[in-house]
Amino acid sequence: MTHDLSGKRIAIIATDGVEQIELTEPMEAARNAGATVELISIQSGSIQGVKGMDKADTFAVDRVVSDVSADDYDGLIIPGGVKTPTSFE
Repeated sequence: MTHDLSGKRIAIIATDGVEQIELTEPMEAARNAGATVELISIQSGSIQGVKGMDKADTFAVDRVVSDVSADDYDGLIIPGGVKTPTSFE
């Protein structure tokens, strides 16, 4: 099955502790389908991905939550993770 997301904007909302594969796989799939994908987080800079309980790669944040609106996007991806934002102090 082929999906065409050309011309669509997709937001991915994530923060430190996001399970890396749950971020990267949907991001890649959306981009491969032609979507423009932006990583949205609570702070600018980068977020820390994890593999299980171990630190993995970091990912550049495109925009912060306070600067975006749901009306800016056609879709939303919310990846999960073992760690939650509150576990990073």
